[in-house]
Amino acid sequence: MYRTNKLNELRIADCGKTVTLSGWVSTIRNLGSFAFIDLRDRYGITQILVKDDLTDLVKDIKNEYVLKVTGLVQERSSKNPKLDTGDIEVLANSIEILSKSKALPFEINDEEVANESLRLKYRYLDLRKPRMLNNIIKRNTMLFSMREFLNQNGFLDIDTPVLAKATPEGARDFIVPSRIQKGSFYALPQSPQLFKQTLMIAGLDKYYQLAKCFRDEDLRADRQPEFTQLDIEMSFVEQEDIINMAEKLAKKVFHDVTGKTIDYTFPRIEYNDAMEFYGSDKPDTRFEMKLIDIKDCVQNKGFSIFDNAEYIKAIVVNKLLSRKNVKDYEDFVKTYYHAKGLAFVKKENNELSSPILKFFEKETIDKLESVLHLENNETALIISDTKEIVLSSLGALRLKIADELNLIDKDKFNFLWVVDFPMFEYSEEEQRYKACHHPFTMLKKEDIPLLEKNDLKYIKSDTYDIVLNGYEIGGGGIRIHDSNLQSLVFDRLLIDKEQQVDKFGFLLEALKYGVPPHGGLAFGIDRWLMVMLNQNSIKEVIPFPKTNKGQDLLTDAPSDVDEKQLEKDLQLKKL
Repeated sequence: MYRTNKLNELRIADCGKTVTLSGWVSTIRNLGSFAFIDLRDRYGITQILVKDDLTDLVKDIKNEYVLKVTGLVQERSSKNPKLDTGDIEVLANSIEILSKSKALPFEINDEEVANESLRLKYRYLDLRKPRMLNNIIKRNTMLFSMREFLNQNGFLDIDTPVLAKATPEGARDFIVPSRIQKGSFYALPQSPQLFKQTLMIAGLDKYYQLAKCFRDEDLRADRQPEFTQLDIEMSFVEQEDIINMAEKLAKKVFHDVTGKTIDYTFPRIEYNDAMEFYGSDKPDTRFEMKLIDIKDCVQNKGFSIFDNAEYIKAIVVNKLLSRKNVKDYEDFVKTYYHAKGLAFVKKENNELSSPILKFFEKETIDKLESVLHLENNETALIISDTKEIVLSSLGALRLKIADELNLIDKDKFNFLWVVDFPMFEYSEEEQRYKACHHPFTMLKKEDIPLLEKNDLKYIKSDTYDIVLNGYEIGGGGIRIHDSNLQSLVFDRLLIDKEQQVDKFGFLLEALKYGVPPHGGLAFGIDRWLMVMLNQNSIKEVIPFPKTNKGQDLLTDAPSDVDEKQLEKDLQLKKL
């Protein structure tokens, strides 16, 4: 028997018992005639007292050795209230080394900041750290909470294929060559979208799945090429039904993971308002600093840069910024968001100052001050450019400044819904409209005539994203359940009939056999958990993540494939 107890279990009532414990050596304090070993497992730590003949053995034991210890539970003379087992210790009468450890590439503690590449290469050591262990335990809590809620509410857990058909739209697919059908390929699913709609057509009514999804796209702190998604679909529902269900689910999961209660109804913001006021479709509302439209105030007043701009907006910073501050922020929006410049207006000693004020009459300056609500010792930052550049630049600058000035309460959690997204967005690169969410999304019924006229710019859809502290943690929509309407959407996306049949033929055919109105949403498990645990990267909550270059440093993937494995198929070699 390797253990009679886990290392968090023993209490003062267990004194006098003989126990067997196993775990990793966390620390050793060798005091010569006796020694203390903190023995650690997933559950906790128990102090081992080593005396007499066993003290010589301690000299050969190092941190992270795996030990089996048998001994007598006794009361500690110096108690440790920070440990569950802090009132007792185990006086060892035998110690067996089960496994030795090499010198560690980094210390197993939360204070040690190891190089990320080193952490990922030795992930099995990194996961021994208390913070990382807690993250993985919280991940399990989160998944159990989701399953518990959905099973109690009549949903069926149904898995869908991982080897599927490549479809256009969205991110780039990861593809898998078929050995049997030479020259043909599977695609790893970006989501189970088509399958879950097919399940609704099959009459299964309520579906969910903790699905692995794959997207070959550029990576960042909150994105991985392989991620886990809670996928949900329901029949005979409207948008309100799904939002209400998802909000209850989100509140339960949040409470189970964090221990905190969300006691408010999630606010709703229309997509257009989110962009206009926050410069983002996933606004962080833990602080104010909204974007202010000043175009009517300053355009055609003699300043040519403003006179020729499509959009002119500002944010007000509750601080007097130096010229260097402004220059740094200007470099930021120029470098990352292609803004042409950044203007400013300060209010110091109850007077406005700025190089741009010389272009305006007093009446315009007074109106500008009024529109900005500029108070003493505040600075307004202004960008004038195209709509896209102004909104994206100020939206990003708003977040950057809030972080630098510590305006964000890290213990605050603001959920909200962003609703009524555009159905289509224009791609300058491809010179065509693309689906804003995906092409299976239902349009607002009142906008269907615009689709028929091929007037796509102002069409809205029955879509909704759930946002937490500036991160999109989930999203979905009501689906198209009419085959003719679905075909027309494909036409407007310039997906020709042949490609429609090739890529989506099975769905278009299924839509002809009696389809219930249906819709759903998907939560990004990894990103949501990252936000709830206040982690800086999605890698901190995924057991085995990839680097920002898509590499798995633990297994050295991706790697070369043996030539024989490809069977020398010419078509595969061309890939």
